[in-house]
Amino acid sequence: MSEVAESESLDLKHGEAVRAVNARLQGREGPVEGRRFQLADPGGAHAVAAGLKHPMTVEIDGHVGYYCAGMNQAADVMVRGNAGVGLAENIMSGSVRVTGNASQSAAATGHGGLVVIEGDASSRCGISMKGVDIVVGGSVGHNSAFMAQAGRLVICGDADDGLGDSIYEARIYLRGTAHGLGADCVEKEMRDEHKAELAELLKRAGLDRPVSDFRRYGSARKLYNFKIDNLGAY
Repeated sequence: MSEVAESESLDLKHGEAVRAVNARLQGREGPVEGRRFQLADPGGAHAVAAGLKHPMTVEIDGHVGYYCAGMNQAADVMVRGNAGVGLAENIMSGSVRVTGNASQSAAATGHGGLVVIEGDASSRCGISMKGVDIVVGGSVGHNSAFMAQAGRLVICGDADDGLGDSIYEARIYLRGTAHGLGADCVEKEMRDEHKAELAELLKRAGLDRPVSDFRRYGSARKLYNFKIDNLGAY
């Protein structure tokens, strides 16, 4: 592949339906690996750039609706705008970046890859995450990292109520204020290995934030096995 990827422009505003655009991006109408695609005027359309399986770059100029870049397996997707519900849902690898804000359930059930939200994320960011790395430049809404099983969630702003509720082995790094921790989520020691991990995540996300400002949260491991004494926490 050459240093400058071959570029192709697609325009949702002028008659190209989302299904046709996604068919092109998924490689059903010709080779896509290593190419660069520019999508203009998405107009808040849903499921834009969903189900991408090949290494490529997709740049979307404008706001997108629900489930943008869902099930991404290898592509690097950039949204220059805001994103609706379910951004990068079930991402497997690759990366998804939003320069604005993201609505509910960003990167839900994500297994791998990197999701960067430069603005704020709404409620349930990282719900049931299974290995994805999420970096939020702003704040997150309630019940973020609910039942998060693996991966890392970095929050450079504040977190609303219920952070990390019923969390398993995922790690949360929070710079701002936690307005309420969920069941079984506790603050943990920030050791050197965690500082190094956080610094690497911030560098990958392109965000310059002092590592010393962050605190780490994770599971107290009291709800792994049912105990009648903990009934009220379930």
